[in-house]
Amino acid sequence: MINLIWAMSETWLIGKDNKIPWHVKEDLLYYKEKTKGQTVLMGENTYYSLKGYYKDRPLPYGKIYVATLNDIDFLDAIRVNDVVTFLKDNKEDLFVVGGATIYKLALPYADKLYISLIKGNYEGDTYFPKFDLNSFKLINKNETAKVTYLIYERGNK
Repeated sequence: MINLIWAMSETWLIGKDNKIPWHVKEDLLYYKEKTKGQTVLMGENTYYSLKGYYKDRPLPYGKIYVATLNDIDFLDAIRVNDVVTFLKDNKEDLFVVGGATIYKLALPYADKLYISLIKGNYEGDTYFPKFDLNSFKLINKNETAKVTYLIYERGNK
């Protein structure tokens, strides 16, 4: 199963200077609860931004795949050069955790979407790619003062 998980503002903003433009502790805890120990796929920029956030600690995932076109060997991750082929051939539960390009490539293969809608106005430079939710159905919605958590499941692939 391919899961996409992300937080975005109500204007679809997801980043600023390769960082999250807000700090909402409850959403960070939600993200950690859903992805801790899981197999994840992320882009190279997301990988380096998380490595900076976690400093000398290991990333909190199980197996890590990093999508890159560069010839890099990661100590704690497996390099993926062809994201589309990787997703088509994927046989394991997988969380796609960013960034925008990886989300765009993964959307056609997604089985489930975990969306955190962050309330408020923020500035940034990176937006989640626009897509049509019509092939997904809402299966869970939980609203707090700062975040609306939405989980969608694909109706038909």
